[in-house]
Amino acid sequence: MRRAMNIAPGRGTRLLLALLPFLLIVCVYALGSADRRAANPDDKLLPPFAEMADTAGRLATEPDRRTGEITLLADTAASLQRLAVGLAVATLIGLVLGIALGILPTVDATFGPLVGVLSMIPPMALLPILFIVFGLGELSKVVLIVIGITPFLVRDLAMTVGAIPGEQLVKAQTLGASTWQTVLRVVLPQVLPRLIEGLRLSLGPAFLFLISSEAIAADAGLGYRIFLVRRYLAMDVILPYVAWITLIAFAMDLALSRLARGAFAWAYDGARRR
Repeated sequence: MRRAMNIAPGRGTRLLLALLPFLLIVCVYALGSADRRAANPDDKLLPPFAEMADTAGRLATEPDRRTGEITLLADTAASLQRLAVGLAVATLIGLVLGIALGILPTVDATFGPLVGVLSMIPPMALLPILFIVFGLGELSKVVLIVIGITPFLVRDLAMTVGAIPGEQLVKAQTLGASTWQTVLRVVLPQVLPRLIEGLRLSLGPAFLFLISSEAIAADAGLGYRIFLVRRYLAMDVILPYVAWITLIAFAMDLALSRLARGAFAWAYDGARRR
């Protein structure tokens, strides 16, 4: 008897199955939009796809009358800059501290409990404090992203280092490797694939912290634009922006996945596709 868990769809079937939920969502939305517009031609809650496409095209091609910039491009550039800096800083701290906690018992005993406690603090609760300490500029937004995802990366990498077979570390030391050489030649190569996977898992929270901080204090950005137009119930702007944010996050996740599997193919031998 063939079990369901052993049935793997082919490439074409997989693509079809992946598209089905999206097609269902589109159909349900289209029917809901048509129904609401039939009842009220001025309804703003569920604008038709044509109306959203027209608004998105205008935002992506026409300069803003006040600033002279292309609105969608300017907002995207501002948000991606904040996100890139936050992710870069968090990655560096996470990699260094995660390896240190995993390989050095003294460091683990000193900073391990602190990292554990910090990881329990809701980052959004710190946002008012960050605005008070760092002001309403770019720094507070970047710091929120760093605080939001660094503890996870540190703990995840520390556990990854701790899961490395002790025989590998002993053998490296037997061959004369110092702690630094052991980290570079044994630990780091095995940690890097997990670091990329950790970044993939952190993209969702990172975007959440970015959009939240932009919604409160910013003069440009994807989150700023969404919360700026909400008072006018401009769903023809909000929904395309949400779709655009989702597309950017998906593209980043896909790029990181391809990077991990291309640079560290050995770490994915026999693994299921994700």
